[in-house]
Amino acid sequence: MPRAVYLSTHDEPVILESISRVKDYLPSSDGFLWVSLENSDNNEIDAVLRGLFNFHPLAIEDCQTVGFQVSKIDDFGEYVFMITHAIDQSGDNGTINTTELDLFLGHNFLVTCYTDPQMPSIAKTWDLITRDKRLSKFGTDFLCHTILDMIVDDYMPIIDQMESEVEWLEDKVIEKPSPETLHRLLTIKHNIMALRRVISPQREVMNRLSRDEFPEIIDKQSLIYFRDIYDHLLRIQDLADILRDIVSGGLDIYLNSTSLRLNEIMKALTIVSTVFLPLSFITGAFGMNFLHIPGASSPVGFYVTCGLLVLLGILMLVYFKKRRWF
Repeated sequence: MPRAVYLSTHDEPVILESISRVKDYLPSSDGFLWVSLENSDNNEIDAVLRGLFNFHPLAIEDCQTVGFQVSKIDDFGEYVFMITHAIDQSGDNGTINTTELDLFLGHNFLVTCYTDPQMPSIAKTWDLITRDKRLSKFGTDFLCHTILDMIVDDYMPIIDQMESEVEWLEDKVIEKPSPETLHRLLTIKHNIMALRRVISPQREVMNRLSRDEFPEIIDKQSLIYFRDIYDHLLRIQDLADILRDIVSGGLDIYLNSTSLRLNEIMKALTIVSTVFLPLSFITGAFGMNFLHIPGASSPVGFYVTCGLLVLLGILMLVYFKKRRWF
């Protein structure tokens, strides 16, 4: 559903009740427009992006494409088109999903578009319109920065949560490794890879926005704000790389722990088998169906044999212990 607002330095924000009123405010030079296409279908996207703003067909096609698209920025002269990604952690088993946000940034307009059910950064920015006068004062580039900054700010709590969980899983791996621990480590590793897949191209978008490549659209005073987002993405990417190394180390510890545990079990079973090997030989020899077996007719022969078996088992265990086999 599309909604729009007209922002001006001198007046209060004007919420446009009908999207058709965008044409009335678009030529104005006293303020700027923000049009937000939220959870929109292809017909709404085509009606607004093509019908009202006449954006490039390739950019409109990117907005209508379903599936993951790499973050990018394209310069169309009078406006720039950006694809960015927010993080959605509402997936099954704590998996991370990405939601795409497309932005058209011009000198006197900002058009945002997404087809997912929700976009927290857009909702938060709408709440700020009437409370933060800077959004009306500093123009479309500052409004665009506010939205992008909220998207990037949502990355950090996810990194902190994964870092805390990885530390806890490391202790679990050392104390008592289990298949559930391995599954969670692999899930975190996949989440880190998904996060890095988003961060790397998005960092390049912020880098271009902060290099004064679009002087007619982005004021020089706004460059530092985009550079700040770029620095945040650099720091988040470094933390993600560190977490990836820690998780890889945790997986190695898990495999080594399970191998060590298996070796201990096999050692115990081997010792038991070795101890019972001569005992089985003796009992098997004396259990043969011959008439003349030494001690078979003695009333204490059975007890003497059992005593010898126990003594032999103890001597073998003492020998193994002396050789430090267990």
